[in-house]
Amino acid sequence: MPKHLSTPALAALTLTPLALAAALLAASPAHAQTAAPDAGKLQTVTVTAERRTENIRDVPSSISALSGEILEVLNSGGQDIRLLSGRVPSLNIESSFGRAFPRFYIRGLGNTDFDLNASQPVSLVFDDVVQENPILKGFPIFDLERIEVLRGPQGTLFGRNSPAGVVKFDSAKPGKTFGGYGTLSIGRFSAVNVEGAVNVPLSDMAALRVSLQSQNRDDWVRNTYASGPTKDLEGYHDTAARVQLLITPTKDLSALVNVHARDLEGSARVFRANIIQPGSNGLVAGFDERSVSQDGINSQDVKSVGGSLRLRWDLGGVALSSITGYESVESFSRGDIDGGFGNAGAPAPIGKPFGPGFIPFDAESGDGLPQHKQFTQEFRVESTGKGALQWLGGVYWFDEELNIDSFNFSSLGGNAQNGYATQQQDNQAWAVFGTVNLEVSPQLKLRGGLRYTKDEKDFVADRIQAPPFSPTFIGRRTVSTSADNTSGDFSATYAVSPTMNVYGRVATGFRAPSIQGRLLFGDTLSVARSEKVTSYEAGVKADLFDRRARLSASVFQYTIKDQQLTAVGGAANFNQLINAAKTRGQGVEFDLQAFVTENLLLTLGGSYNDTKIKDPGLRVDACGSGCTVLDPITAPINPAINKFAPTVSIDGNPLPQAPKVTLNFTARYGFAVPGGEAYVLTDWAYRSKINFFLYESAEFTGKALLEGGVRAGYIFGNGKYEAAAFVRNIGNQIRVVGGIDFNNLTGFINEPRTFGASFKASF
Repeated sequence: MPKHLSTPALAALTLTPLALAAALLAASPAHAQTAAPDAGKLQTVTVTAERRTENIRDVPSSISALSGEILEVLNSGGQDIRLLSGRVPSLNIESSFGRAFPRFYIRGLGNTDFDLNASQPVSLVFDDVVQENPILKGFPIFDLERIEVLRGPQGTLFGRNSPAGVVKFDSAKPGKTFGGYGTLSIGRFSAVNVEGAVNVPLSDMAALRVSLQSQNRDDWVRNTYASGPTKDLEGYHDTAARVQLLITPTKDLSALVNVHARDLEGSARVFRANIIQPGSNGLVAGFDERSVSQDGINSQDVKSVGGSLRLRWDLGGVALSSITGYESVESFSRGDIDGGFGNAGAPAPIGKPFGPGFIPFDAESGDGLPQHKQFTQEFRVESTGKGALQWLGGVYWFDEELNIDSFNFSSLGGNAQNGYATQQQDNQAWAVFGTVNLEVSPQLKLRGGLRYTKDEKDFVADRIQAPPFSPTFIGRRTVSTSADNTSGDFSATYAVSPTMNVYGRVATGFRAPSIQGRLLFGDTLSVARSEKVTSYEAGVKADLFDRRARLSASVFQYTIKDQQLTAVGGAANFNQLINAAKTRGQGVEFDLQAFVTENLLLTLGGSYNDTKIKDPGLRVDACGSGCTVLDPITAPINPAINKFAPTVSIDGNPLPQAPKVTLNFTARYGFAVPGGEAYVLTDWAYRSKINFFLYESAEFTGKALLEGGVRAGYIFGNGKYEAAAFVRNIGNQIRVVGGIDFNNLTGFINEPRTFGASFKASF
């Protein structure tokens, strides 16, 4: 594909899915898989992306919705929220913390920052409550009604820190009928996964729903270093629960109470020393994903609890909503960052002094969130009439306080602590917003909205115990930020026919200033200014062939001013926030879905994203591990900060973790058998190569990745029971998906092949 696409070229690419739909009878949002009442026809997909329930076809923006069977299939292997990566166009999710700290990217926009107060441009909203801290974003997904992925700036209804988009989760709500389900699956590595929910009507005015998930797996990576304190790795016990109480004292008033919690104990991310072949991005010869050799301690613990109260009053033509949310999380992760054992500069014991490969110095660190609390309050008032003019307005308050502990340990000194620093951040923000929908004619509908946001942060950092590499006690460091912004969007939808809409959208977004201060690895704080994005999007959405097929396709361009970037790692292993003068992106997305026959459902989705940093004067530290840098190398421009390595220009580089091409495909074939239905379902996700960091290097460029799964099952007992067997990552394709660039060619990999069987009972 061409490196840069003109607007006509993008428009031409947008037509490709239309041609494909006509040729293959394929079409649209690729993942709402609940069967339609009419055999061989697609069910209408409703979403709440605009804070109202409406047909996804009528929403003038690029959205994908996942629900039903596909979520069960993806979740069958016990994977965490990263299972969604690549399952809808333009969505990538990765983590250097394992199950605890997912980082989301939409249309190439995300944040590689690994600090515990990292700000992400993709907002995650769970049951109408924003989950701002990155640890909160990893809450398990179970008993869900729907997942919506809203691409592009969402600067009006969702506000701050959503310039890339929003991932929105909606739990299954309490109902008036007694019922529920339970699922048990067992699999490779002694995995045992349990999920279930029960719905209990308490009276004509109240109903209770209790949901539970427990995911468990034994360690499957063996530590071959005889003196390693952690002998086995990659196991976990991850349990989460949610209790919801719905009270409807009158037909005009409802109250929904939601209480949820999580308890995770297991391995942190397993880093592997010198697994990348120098001069390439391939794994070294003889690589064994089931073994490591490390002298550090590996552990991870996360505990979170939260709740919300959602009230809604129907006042006759107008409805008032109140959403109150509280979240709190504690976490600690510790890992062997150098990925091996020993130290090239230390006295050599008898035999091998260090390994695997060259270990210039030992690095073992831990990061904890000992205290955190988030409070949010939103009030909305909206019209509920049937007129041509509809409106919605509201106010929003956000208050977050958190403390961060950063530790360094001496692997060679008995894994004793030899460095300790703290960070404290208080963040308050408030906003007012409003939107208007106008039906100009039966064919033409207009939407527009604005949001004003004020955001303030106070940050304090202290080096309590000075580690050997930063021995000076520099005193307390403090900084405060304050910023405001007005963002919004305008869109138009035109009904070409009763089943086909075309739309255009202009939207802006805003991310508040960010602060970092890892005083274990540097002496300064870094502050990134506000970033602002302007996006242009056009698309088509259609139900085709009497609802046998559905299509959604879009073309977009965006420009970010002062984009916040994180220069991660380098020789100093120092998180440094920077701003790029400008970043540009453009691309296309499509979702296709079709019943080829009454028994065969095919889906196809994909995206092309071309991102480019445009700042000739912007430079970052290169790797400290002897990698092959592909960017122009210069002398340090600021020796006080860039003190371990020469700097490299990143002008013209793509954004990190931003694959140009993503594709997803599913096929489900079901057929009647005595007593029920048998089916086979296969799902595949592909992403092209990615850069791990802002600079480009041969070693830290992740290879293209293709992962697929197969599930075969039997549904019987009038749909109440299901027995199935499954395989995930069926090709066992192992790739380096992230790296540590300050010490040696250390990386971490994706999940290996898993398989198992499951049984589900509904009542």
